[in-house]
Amino acid sequence: MGVRNMAAGKDVKEAIVKEIPTAKIDAIELDLSSLSSVRKFASEFNSSGRPLNILINNAGIMATPFMLSKDNIELQFATNHVGHFLLTNLLLDTMKKTAHKSSKEGRIVNVSSEAHRYPYREGIRFDKINDPSGYSSFAAYGQSKLANILHANELAKRLKEDGADITANSLHPGAIVTNLFRHNSTINGLVHLLGRAVLKSVQQGAATTCYVALHPQVKGVTGEYFSDSNLAKPRPQGQDLDLAKKLWDFSMDLVK
Repeated sequence: MGVRNMAAGKDVKEAIVKEIPTAKIDAIELDLSSLSSVRKFASEFNSSGRPLNILINNAGIMATPFMLSKDNIELQFATNHVGHFLLTNLLLDTMKKTAHKSSKEGRIVNVSSEAHRYPYREGIRFDKINDPSGYSSFAAYGQSKLANILHANELAKRLKEDGADITANSLHPGAIVTNLFRHNSTINGLVHLLGRAVLKSVQQGAATTCYVALHPQVKGVTGEYFSDSNLAKPRPQGQDLDLAKKLWDFSMDLVK
């Protein structure tokens, strides 16, 4: 597990081992909003000699006030997209080696959201990523979630061209009662008031992620978007090949 909060990571590790005594879990520090933290994590993981069959890109913050990351990138875009983009690139060689050695398909899963349907009008504001004027906390979240889909699509295309036995897909996990809403006190209050009845439990919310990461039915499926453990159609911008390529090149520049 790559975790930002090591104390919380230790609690989760202990809870899992208590429930499944044979589970072997390591928690390594990883802050997706910091490119240096991503590089440190990837270096540590790659030099450990561990195999890597499945990568689930799941970190997220939502609807934050305008802030810049340590690397001077708008925080939601930095955390939700750029950190995962760099992490995936740095772990890709290990994944390719593992897929080859194990003769098992590798899977990369980007946890996106139906919020990708509500980004800025132009989808990704390439020339205004860090512009506080016109910043909308929800549109910026939608933009970062659209980026998750476009990233998975372009990655799927590149892995196919490489002949690598690795798939890349994205998904909407469902609205879940988690602390994702911590930056918006009104929504946070509503979530905890109404959430238990309306929203999914964490287990239900994780079901689509587990399905895409593990289910035999998804073998060979790549460059797709899932919702409620079914194939779904993202908004047209989420299927735009040119936009996906442009985002890839833009992201490569950001992580140089």
